[in-house]
Amino acid sequence: MSISRSILTGLWLALTAYAGPPLTTVQDVLYKADGTRFNGTLTINWTSFQAADSSAVMTQSTTVKVVDGNLRVQLVPSTTATPPGTYSVTYNSDGRVQFRETWAVPSSPRPLRLRDIRVASNSNVTSAAPDTVTSVQESDVVGLIADLGSRPLKGTGFAAGRVAMVNGSGMLDAVIGTSTDCVHVDGTSGPCGDTSTTPSFVDSDSPTGIVDGANNTFTLTSPPLPASSLAVYRNGLLQKITQDYTLSGRSVVFVTSAIPQPGDTLLASYRLAGGGTSTSTQQFYPSPQVLCSGSGSTSTATSLASLGSCSIPGGLLVAGDRVELRFDVEHQGTAGGWSFEAGWGGTVALHRDVSASETRATARADASIVSDGAGLSTQSWGSSLTFTAGALKAVDAWASGLTIDIRGSVASAVDSLTLRNYTVVRIP
Repeated sequence: MSISRSILTGLWLALTAYAGPPLTTVQDVLYKADGTRFNGTLTINWTSFQAADSSAVMTQSTTVKVVDGNLRVQLVPSTTATPPGTYSVTYNSDGRVQFRETWAVPSSPRPLRLRDIRVASNSNVTSAAPDTVTSVQESDVVGLIADLGSRPLKGTGFAAGRVAMVNGSGMLDAVIGTSTDCVHVDGTSGPCGDTSTTPSFVDSDSPTGIVDGANNTFTLTSPPLPASSLAVYRNGLLQKITQDYTLSGRSVVFVTSAIPQPGDTLLASYRLAGGGTSTSTQQFYPSPQVLCSGSGSTSTATSLASLGSCSIPGGLLVAGDRVELRFDVEHQGTAGGWSFEAGWGGTVALHRDVSASETRATARADASIVSDGAGLSTQSWGSSLTFTAGALKAVDAWASGLTIDIRGSVASAVDSLTLRNYTVVRIP
């Protein structure tokens, strides 16, 4: 009988040891201050202690995920341990440490909430030590020295504010030259373009083909090179590639809506193969061309409203070009005075206020294209309106395109203004 009791006692002790120390469940729903649920991880740290059932709990840590605010973790009670202890908890979210706090976990048969175990910061319980900042040597980071060594270093010829080149030793030097030079692929510099040849152009070429309103294909004398240098004019108006026509070698193929009609005149200008590439000698459109023309519109607006406009596409103008604008404005009615003006981009090139008795005014504007804008000169007069001339500088950027707008207004809506015969011409 005593042998049986000894065996049962040994089995009970073995099962007790295998089951481990008793645990208290901590379960709660965590929120952020804005009312959204907390998502992240809790890192729980502790030092060695002896549980209430004499189980030895070693110094360690565990990480618990919190998804959509739901926290659930089981821990060995620390308040009944020997010696009584606490857990140090670090909250991590959005890739960084949010805050830290201390837990004192008692024995409990039911789940506890954080308010039941959280230790106030002003209690006698020692909180976790604050983080310390330590220096990290380059050699402590695996692969950092090798990565740094693979970067090109500054050479003896390196200088700030200049184009960089990789010298024969794999180091960075600065390219030497004047501000107008071009950089070659070997790192040297020199005048831009091929100075051994001169640009070759074809101006006022008449494409061959029947102009009967049905034929849409016309042939140039030579193939343009580059293709973007081709400028096709129909009755003096510049046609737009892809919108009005396509180019294939020497063949200009018009789209259906732009097929030349009987009586139309076609001219083309372009560059040829073998021409120089210097940007100072490129002439994509070497001849004068009408950019826009028309009769405009009529308005009874009592505030300045557009009567006609011309949108100059990007890449058309170059420094050294001139753009001429000419237009007439006709006034109908005698109820009140009227005004008109011409705008160059966002700049008012000219503005005139006219009396009710004036029936017609004419204006001229000339824009001299420079790298940082345009110099504008204007003239305007009428049958009784005095002649006035002016000049100013416009800083509107033109490289990506620019709009010329003619605007007018009447003092009384019973009167009207009509824009007559406006023309915009580019002169290279």
